[in-house]
Amino acid sequence: MSHYGQEKYEESQLYKIRHSAAHIMAQAVVEMFPEAKYTIGPPVENGFYYDFDLPRNLTPEDLEKIEKRMRQIIAGKHDFIKKIMSAGEARVIFKDQPYKLELIDGLEKGGSDEYGNPLREKPEISIYQHDAFVDLCRGPHVDNTGRIRPDAIKLMNVAGAYWRGDEHNKMLQRIYGTAWESAQELKDHLWQLEEAKKRDHRKLGKELEIFIFDDEVGPGLPLWLPNGGVMIEEIEKLAKEMEEKAGYLRVRTPNLSKEDLFIHSGHLPYYAESMYPPMELEGVKYYVKPMNCPMHHKIFGSKPRSYRDLPIRLAEYGTCYRYEKSGELFGLMRVRSLQMNDAHMYCSEEQFEEEFMSVIELYYKYFKLFGIEKYVMRFSLHAKEGLGKKYVDNERLWLKTEDMVRRAMTNGNVPFVEAVDEAAFYGPKIDVQIWSVIGKEFSLATNQVDFAQPARFDLKFINKQGTEEVPLCIHRAPLSTHERLVGFLIEHYAGNFPVWLAPEQVRLVPVTDPQNDYAHQIVAALRDHGIRASADISAQRMNAKIRSAQLMKIPYMLVVGENELKAGSVSLRARDGSQQNNINLGDFIARVNDRIALRSSEL
Repeated sequence: MSHYGQEKYEESQLYKIRHSAAHIMAQAVVEMFPEAKYTIGPPVENGFYYDFDLPRNLTPEDLEKIEKRMRQIIAGKHDFIKKIMSAGEARVIFKDQPYKLELIDGLEKGGSDEYGNPLREKPEISIYQHDAFVDLCRGPHVDNTGRIRPDAIKLMNVAGAYWRGDEHNKMLQRIYGTAWESAQELKDHLWQLEEAKKRDHRKLGKELEIFIFDDEVGPGLPLWLPNGGVMIEEIEKLAKEMEEKAGYLRVRTPNLSKEDLFIHSGHLPYYAESMYPPMELEGVKYYVKPMNCPMHHKIFGSKPRSYRDLPIRLAEYGTCYRYEKSGELFGLMRVRSLQMNDAHMYCSEEQFEEEFMSVIELYYKYFKLFGIEKYVMRFSLHAKEGLGKKYVDNERLWLKTEDMVRRAMTNGNVPFVEAVDEAAFYGPKIDVQIWSVIGKEFSLATNQVDFAQPARFDLKFINKQGTEEVPLCIHRAPLSTHERLVGFLIEHYAGNFPVWLAPEQVRLVPVTDPQNDYAHQIVAALRDHGIRASADISAQRMNAKIRSAQLMKIPYMLVVGENELKAGSVSLRARDGSQQNNINLGDFIARVNDRIALRSSEL
């Protein structure tokens, strides 16, 4: 969740409900285990949790009992009462709670949060009490426990968690729960979780033979299987068509370069932690590239440029390597090897708005194509206190380029939200959050302004006045990376890809062996028309062959038996369950090619 989203969440009634539910859960746990040591219990994106130091491991039966007791506490309609006090008074109340005493020490010494991170202002020390339970807490909470719907809460699971997230500290038991404003919202959330399990791209990616990971290759380094290779080819084809129409020029750059290039670009030292360590040859250090931009800058600067040449749009599907921490790797969503829908657009200030908004227009085209109905454009800004550390130290250019982006988005009537302290180190950007058909959120695209690197690389063009001018650079990746996009599409479509994207579009199912040759003839005819097809000539019975095709979520199955052989026809079984017997092969080819040409979502 972005800083903006978190701020709005913390102001919401739902946040108060979940925060209060965490306290109610803690009361139920402490009643069950009087010797329990309790720590922190914050709301999170879809619920809440609380960490406990308990005498034994919790069981599913324990969760049922805790949840039952929570409903009884809710029914009591106990008021949440806040009291501000001194550190000394708080220590008396929590004298038997060592974790709370540690938190109180942090608050008293100048202010630190529950993870020991310093706070900008020294906070007050306050407690909240409901019924017989007292907790160290800054709030906010609902007025009383009766404001929570007893049929809109559920405890989900127990997990291990180190105190303050530090592996050197004691392992605690973390109870996760969820709470909503209505029973229907809870029901919808549980359905979404169940549906998300079925759609998990890691599970479906393996079942549909799209990608694998292998320990001997290395974590975060996906191997694309033939089906995944087809999807990548189709996605690249789509992007190249769009970009060719928009006047992009395609380039290619090497996968590694000298250290000097990344020092020149400024990525070292800003980005060093996300880069693989260098290799040294003949006394020179080389890095595998984490991004394409420095090399694209070199291409732009390889010859003199005029204002008549601008804008110049350089595009590349180059493979980059980033060292994500092991604990942050997650299927295709967080990987170490990635192929980015990357491009860099070099333009004058006068051209900036049109160029920047052309990328936003690309977003909308892709949203429509993939059936993405919910999205948020997040305008990521710098934070002044990060200048010279997290961000390039030029406040004037930060404010200028942020105003340029804000004005472009406003003039284009594109809704956006602002998020402070989320910019790239070299400039502001628009990040795009999208939601799948089941409401799962994904980070997809980015559209970034770079006011720093063109000057670093001494990039210039001759303007209309005949003098040298530094161009602005726009970094953009509307389709993110192959890895993240394919992961999203697997879950979005639940593996039921539209025909144009499906790795295998048609499978021939001969009823008996005498129809095998006819099936092969049809496969050849389909391939001649650019349709991806195969024939199942295994020894399985017809129903088993159909079931196998259904499990692979193939859009069309063509059954050929004795009747079809004699008539020179096929019988169609579509993925959606519809059937047509004895249809003309030419008519079927025309139908499929129409779906492919239009990139239609219809079968």
